[in-house]
Amino acid sequence: MKKPGLQLTVQTSSLVIGFMVWVLISSLMPYIREDIELTSGQASLVTAIPVILGSLMRIPLGFYTDRFGARTMFLISFIILLFPVFYISIATTFADLVIGGLILGIGGATFSIGVTSLPKYYPKEKHGFINGVYGVGNIGTAITTFGAPIIADYIGWQNSVRAFIILLLLFAAIVFFFGDRKEERAKKSMVEQIKGVYSNATLWFLSLFYFITFGAFVAFTMFLPSFLVDNFELEPVDAGIRTAIFIVIATLMRPVGGLLADKFNAYKILMFVFLGVTFSGVLLSFSPDIIWYTVGSLAVAVTAGIGNGTVFKLVPLYFSKQAGIVNGIVSAMGGLGGFFPPLLLTAVNNITGHHAIAFMLLSEFALVSFVIVVFMYYQDQVNVERRVIESAAEGIMITNKDGVIQNVNPAFTRITGYTKDEAVGQTPRLLHSGKHGPEFYEDMWNSIEEEGFWEGEIWNKRKNGDIYSELLTISPIKNNVGRTQYYVGVFNDLGEDKS
Repeated sequence: MKKPGLQLTVQTSSLVIGFMVWVLISSLMPYIREDIELTSGQASLVTAIPVILGSLMRIPLGFYTDRFGARTMFLISFIILLFPVFYISIATTFADLVIGGLILGIGGATFSIGVTSLPKYYPKEKHGFINGVYGVGNIGTAITTFGAPIIADYIGWQNSVRAFIILLLLFAAIVFFFGDRKEERAKKSMVEQIKGVYSNATLWFLSLFYFITFGAFVAFTMFLPSFLVDNFELEPVDAGIRTAIFIVIATLMRPVGGLLADKFNAYKILMFVFLGVTFSGVLLSFSPDIIWYTVGSLAVAVTAGIGNGTVFKLVPLYFSKQAGIVNGIVSAMGGLGGFFPPLLLTAVNNITGHHAIAFMLLSEFALVSFVIVVFMYYQDQVNVERRVIESAAEGIMITNKDGVIQNVNPAFTRITGYTKDEAVGQTPRLLHSGKHGPEFYEDMWNSIEEEGFWEGEIWNKRKNGDIYSELLTISPIKNNVGRTQYYVGVFNDLGEDKS
């Protein structure tokens, strides 16, 4: 395989182009409506149409990336996109926009290519950050949202659309020459992979999380230009700039979310994310003017951006063997999460005269997601600890991967004299007798890393100061994807030092 850095650059820049094309219609809608007569409902439908294929096509694109590689899939996608871009540039009717917009969705579907391909080049400890960096390709929506209206003021919206044909041809050539021809590939049945994951509740929980976080990003990206013009009477260029700021913030927060998920427990990060989205939804429901609406929108940008990066840290951890199909399903649900809000916002506005109910629904969905995250976090903790405690009847000490004691059993207290409250939060140095030098502990940890366990006699010290010998076994406890989460020490008391 070619150098990871090169592939990260090529695939991220390719995603930029895919997302630039994906939002062509929504970015130019105010100009399109000057030439093509559209009702508010038709405009909302045309704006949301690209999201449909951009969501559903993520499943096969993720799967076939595993089979054929990112180079082939990006190349095919860019060639296909040439046709709807040209067709939209000569559109004269609502039907033309629907047809062109539907195929245009392939630009958004390219997202699942990189999140499936790039983890092959990096260790698991970096997957969150790498997928976050790749997700910066979302900035393509900001470039088009900001740039297309400015260009349209000078050369018209039709010629602005045609300019993207040149970009597609250029990046098709870049992918052809610099894409990895020797990427690791997997020949698996799509039906078998779907059967292997569809009954796993974790898949659907992650899909819901991404439905909220990425769905909010897509919905605001697609809806803001027209919304700001219609409701706050802003100029199209001004609305495009404000939308671009939203996109940039959300995009830059994505690698931050991935990095945080690499460093800390991803579930804890998601708790803060969904609390933030809940607050933002409530604020937007009661926004009386452009200032408070801006505050609420920017809060969505920060929280949703962090959430997007965090979710795709969890996907490869839980589904490393079905990464292609699961990445496709989760990212498809995220895309669909952006399809319904524009239609819902329009329908609610037509019925009630304002958008408060729709924004409140965003808040409620986020609150439900928060409850689910809390449930998953504690279920994960309880399941691991239960397996450890039930594995032995002797003294047990459990530490996290950083060596901080998380739990002990009653036998630990009986042998050492330290209660659970006294031990938890400390490190095993609490028991050091001083009879062993640094070399002893270095050899111990080398054995754990290389052989998967350490077993031997060790001198430790009780709470009352007595030195005693114990037969100790230390083993790492891994999660279902082979990553060490805890260390468990199981020991027997061999008697006190009589010297």
